[in-house]
Amino acid sequence: MKELGGRRIVVPETRELGQLVRMLEERGADTVACPMIAIRDAPDPVPIEAWLRRFAEGACDDLVLMTGEGLRRLLGFARRLDLEAAFLTALGSTRKITRGPKPVRALREVGLGADVPADEPTTAGVIAALERHDLTGRRVGVQLYPDNPNERLCQFLHGAGAEVDPVLPYVYVSEADDERVMAVIAEMAAGKVDAIAFTSAPQVRRFRDVARASGREAELRQGFARIVVAAVGPIVAEELNALGVQVQVIPHDSTFFMKPLVRALAAALMKDQQR
Repeated sequence: MKELGGRRIVVPETRELGQLVRMLEERGADTVACPMIAIRDAPDPVPIEAWLRRFAEGACDDLVLMTGEGLRRLLGFARRLDLEAAFLTALGSTRKITRGPKPVRALREVGLGADVPADEPTTAGVIAALERHDLTGRRVGVQLYPDNPNERLCQFLHGAGAEVDPVLPYVYVSEADDERVMAVIAEMAAGKVDAIAFTSAPQVRRFRDVARASGREAELRQGFARIVVAAVGPIVAEELNALGVQVQVIPHDSTFFMKPLVRALAAALMKDQQR
């Protein structure tokens, strides 16, 4: 029997849902797909286009990339504006600060690398890395991501003497309808699920918001308490901890990708089964 044989695992991933489902099912799991969040270009392109034109003209000395998705979305906007070549030229000559492995991977896709990797894949890690550099008088582009204006990072940059030029190239929208999310919450609370594997903080917030709106917060807490909760990395774990959820699985691998998550979840469920 495969290591996850007979185990039902909720998968709230959207972008790489098929890949995560495949990796779990190859180990014998029965997956419960519930894609929570979809990613779309920001609905108002005007500020993004203005930012791209400034950047392509060499306005920024530094660029903080918080997510790989952010860089890919900026490239998409630049391509549609016929600015891709100019954007990439400017990107090559700009000092690039990255939060974690995903923006590093996105840079590699265009033949570039990170100049200042964060000490850890968090805002605090970005700040710690930047504290070792003189930012006085430098113009710093900051690629933001949805639901996080990152006032902490912007305040740090201002305090360090930098001029901050933020851009938000994408938004999150609901994917699964509320009824589907409520059905998954009910299955978790009823003990019909063994685990859930979170790959982003917005997935956690969507569960919270649906539970609150439908009066199912107690049911959601009960469901989390009955199953193994896995988080791909510390940011997702912090979001769960804020809800009072105990996270049993966080991969030791610092890449925060899905393969280490699946390995760690499988190990935890096998250990639980042996008790």
